[in-house]
Amino acid sequence: MDTAERESRLQTLAEEIAAVQSTGPSAVRTPAGPADAVPADTVPADTVPADTVPADAVPADTVPADTAPVGSRTARELTIAAKAICLRLLAVAPRPRAGLAQALRRKEIPEEIAESVLDRLTEVGLIDDVAYANSYVRVKHRDRGLGRSALRSELRKLGVEPDVLAAAVETVDSDAERARARELIGKRLDAAMAAGPIAARRRLLGLLARRGYSPEIAVPVVESALEGYSQAQDGWS
Repeated sequence: MDTAERESRLQTLAEEIAAVQSTGPSAVRTPAGPADAVPADTVPADTVPADTVPADAVPADTVPADTAPVGSRTARELTIAAKAICLRLLAVAPRPRAGLAQALRRKEIPEEIAESVLDRLTEVGLIDDVAYANSYVRVKHRDRGLGRSALRSELRKLGVEPDVLAAAVETVDSDAERARARELIGKRLDAAMAAGPIAARRRLLGLLARRGYSPEIAVPVVESALEGYSQAQDGWS
């Protein structure tokens, strides 16, 4: 989903929530009928025995589920609140489903209602963990130079499902990872070599390890960079 389409869907859903809120409980009026034709205080409370109205005369299932109280709010009110919370977060940036679920838990939205709202947002394409994971990998690999191990760890922390994150991380192949590692080392090589080749090797390998590059990628890249630096220095002498 491109940015324009995503913003359009967010706007549509926000308008739907606003419309529902405008017809909320405060806008509902009980129709006039026989019960309110006679003021309640004109009939003494003790003229109608309590046992003339059976406790089960009104079945519980006649109360709509979305108006049944859940704590101090009805299910309908909680659903509206949950949608609004998600929309505010999604308006800032795409989010994984797990991140939105966590936000709803912090706001004490019941799990059943939260799952229903998240399912609906997934249906309309506003939650798409596959697209989110692919975008995350592409941006973090490009901008922060993260290797596959770090990308895998970051997505796991964000709650992305294992199969989804694995597929996203695999979009960074070994050649791309090796090329990005070379770029990182190239920017740090001169400064690292000021402490000598042994210290430089240790520092550069540590740098790549922290960025999530495996030894199979990091060691050859660093060795090659140090060798090239040494040869260049010999050429100047």
